Amino acid sequence: MWLFLGKQFKPTSVLDTIPIIMSKKVALPPSFKVTRQVWVSNMDTVEEEKLGLVELHPEIFAERPRVDIIHENIRWQNLYRFVSYANTKTRDEVRGGGKKPRPQKGSGRSRHGSIRSPIWKGGGVVHGPRSPTPYFYMLGFNTRLNGLRSTLSAKLAQDDLHVVESLNLPTDDPSYLQRLVEERGWGPAVLFIDDTDIMPLNITSASDNFGHYNLMPVYGLNVYSMLKHQTLVLTLSAVEKIEERLLFHLNRNDASEVGVKFKLNAV
Repeated sequence: MWLFLGKQFKPTSVLDTIPIIMSKKVALPPSFKVTRQVWVSNMDTVEEEKLGLVELHPEIFAERPRVDIIHENIRWQNLYRFVSYANTKTRDEVRGGGKKPRPQKGSGRSRHGSIRSPIWKGGGVVHGPRSPTPYFYMLGFNTRLNGLRSTLSAKLAQDDLHVVESLNLPTDDPSYLQRLVEERGWGPAVLFIDDTDIMPLNITSASDNFGHYNLMPVYGLNVYSMLKHQTLVLTLSAVEKIEERLLFHLNRNDASEVGVKFKLNAV
């Protein structure tokens, strides 16, 4: 269902195809929460133009941020790619020590069988670290799902989440993208999210010169990347895809059967 505000805005070629208020029929409407509305801006000019308003589902973008769940996701993402290479040698691996250092009896000294015993200086190490040691574990599915909801809600509440029509730029000049970010007042690190991994050529070329302007498809969206960047920019199609996938998993009736494979070593 499309609703129009009127003709108080100057008509442009973009506004001819995009309504002022873009309200879509929600498949799973909230019972006790009010939808959030954000402005949809353009990317084809440096100066920001308000193309319209889009409604966001409150169960995805207006949840109470759970800092503990966000922390669990960050810790999980930091640990599943960390491998410790600290290594110590046991008494079998230390060089030397093949001969009994002293007779068993008669010398009046303590009994020893090898100078590479752990109680000798230069001997082996008992229960020391053995490399490589991975720290991977599987975080619970609901914790990962709620981590995305909490992070998206926190970004929206802090005015660090912006919605654009598309990521199409008129040029591949890196200075254009830099001036656009500065004009919009976005943070020094920006994460652009689209519904597909085939990004427009101009923004792909323009962002190559910047390590703090990154592109990501919806299927790669994660808590660590969203918190690593100050500003999150979503396209309209990305918003629709995020809501579709997250609402599906929040309201599916076979979650207990599907989640069995994630219970092994889960925390």
